[in-house]
Amino acid sequence: MKLLRILTLASCLACLLANTAALAAPSNTDLAKEAQNPIANLISLPLQNNMNFDYGPYDKMQNLLNIQPVIPISLSSQWNLITRTILPVLHQPNLRRKSAYTSGIGDLNPSFFLSPAKPQAIIWGIGPTFMLPTASNKALGLGKWSAGPSLVVLAMPGHWVLGVLTYNIWSFAGQKSRASVNMFELQYFINYNFPGGWYLTSAPINTANWNANSKNTWTIPIGAGFGRTFSISKQALNISLQAFTNIKHPRLGPKWSMRLTVAFLFPE
Repeated sequence: MKLLRILTLASCLACLLANTAALAAPSNTDLAKEAQNPIANLISLPLQNNMNFDYGPYDKMQNLLNIQPVIPISLSSQWNLITRTILPVLHQPNLRRKSAYTSGIGDLNPSFFLSPAKPQAIIWGIGPTFMLPTASNKALGLGKWSAGPSLVVLAMPGHWVLGVLTYNIWSFAGQKSRASVNMFELQYFINYNFPGGWYLTSAPINTANWNANSKNTWTIPIGAGFGRTFSISKQALNISLQAFTNIKHPRLGPKWSMRLTVAFLFPE
């Protein structure tokens, strides 16, 4: 049944992307590369839906929708400030009751990257990231104010977009009854672009909870997928589908996942 779900979703997405062939413009390949750059001078609204399977003690599905607008701000002719905010919307199984679920928003994660306005062969951005205790339910957030440094480094040689985005955050305030936060995230991304806006992609998100014991510290996924950048009327879109298996995960963490991303792009 799980394999059937994957094949059905992949087939539907492939049909959707294929049916937009007549709408593709030659510039879609360049726009695809720009959309794959987390700190591009491009306003975008990605909606990233993660379906995490075999989650919790009863092997249920957790659904995590990340609403993550990216807004660049020109500071001068030499520098841009890229704002990237992630608002998670969750629907996840209760860890104690087999048939119960909890839904709502999670902790807000704004990041700010200072980046050269005229990037060279190596593109980079650096700045602070924050985790704000905005969760609508205790089960959906950390209950702490946290902050730390964040870094993006990438290159775009030929058809490739290769890079890494990473941060580490530590808690400094919040509910005293909640555990302190010391968390690490690293997302590498490997994209190969074809004509017409099509591309292959692999962008797993690796995380570590340094305060957990050694068996529950890491989540390490591997996987890949495909996508396409195209336009419907005057609206540019970037749609991708990826699947991952977690070769290492906490005891109650998901064993595998699928990620469907629909990004609205607003090029100048």
